[in-house]
Amino acid sequence: MINLIKPEKLKSGDKIATVSLSWGGAGESNLFWRYEQGKRRLEELFGLRVVEMPSTLKGVDYLRKNPQARARDLMQAFEDDSIKGIFSCIGGDDSLRLLPYIDLEVIRRHPKIFLGYSDSTVTHYMCYKAGLSSFYGPALLSDFAENVVLPEYTRKWIKKALFDNTPLGIIAPATEWTSEYLPWDYTNRQKMRRFKMNTPYEILQGKGSIEGRLIGGCIEVMDWISRTELFPTIDDFQGAILFLETSEDKPSPSEVEHYMRKYGKMGILQVLHGMIIGKPYDNCYYEDYKKILLKVLRDYNREDLPLLYNVSFGHCEPKCCLPYGAKAKINCIYKNFEILESGCR
Repeated sequence: MINLIKPEKLKSGDKIATVSLSWGGAGESNLFWRYEQGKRRLEELFGLRVVEMPSTLKGVDYLRKNPQARARDLMQAFEDDSIKGIFSCIGGDDSLRLLPYIDLEVIRRHPKIFLGYSDSTVTHYMCYKAGLSSFYGPALLSDFAENVVLPEYTRKWIKKALFDNTPLGIIAPATEWTSEYLPWDYTNRQKMRRFKMNTPYEILQGKGSIEGRLIGGCIEVMDWISRTELFPTIDDFQGAILFLETSEDKPSPSEVEHYMRKYGKMGILQVLHGMIIGKPYDNCYYEDYKKILLKVLRDYNREDLPLLYNVSFGHCEPKCCLPYGAKAKINCIYKNFEILESGCR
């Protein structure tokens, strides 16, 4: 794996840009209240100055028709040295159409924080190919705009990952979780989603402890980019810890098996040091996914590979932030996960 440049940490008063790189819901009139709620949280809880790029709020129809405008927003956000971080408004399924309009050299010359998850996996690999470490973590509409209050677990890891340049340390599981869907109606703004008690991490296989650098993303989006120039090389997976999670589409166990077998055919499973798997959306297929993962690893003679399950990142809330390329550790004895270095400089 290449050594990625760490972005500079944020501080109170810094300017960050919001971008709509896939779905343009932030600019829809019936959802704008939600965008403003998330923006206000970033300003009040973290002391950030939030600005929109020219097309951030132009809505679903315009952004669907104009991938070049979305790409231009991203490039301008990187080029503007007064902007210290770039936060994704939301995911979607259309970030791949930005690829022809992206200049990796712009990202390389202006390293800064990029934050998002789900379809933002595409943008993370743009950063990765440019040599920049980015953060797989919360998005504005789904996390920072959470009804009533931002979960303390999410808030803690945003502060630690993005505003600190000391090692992140042990990432404990969240005590509670939710993926309950409440329509993003203004009338629901004071209605909290129901949280459930979380269960501990599970070590599905492996012994002792291992270290490796973090690489991964949303498993469905990883499959979308697998035939593009964005997909990492086999060397990028050498000795790495692969983190994967599933989206709200809740892919079937057979689909997850297909994705995992592709990694086996590509030689990726054979060179990993470990894997961490995020809590499935709605806990759907929780036990089935475990069986599939173990089955595929067995078929590729990787019954030795440490596999940590039910980690608090991805499409459930609350969530931590995972910095690409950071050295991490899975301890199978104590069933814990630790990020051994900082995400920022």
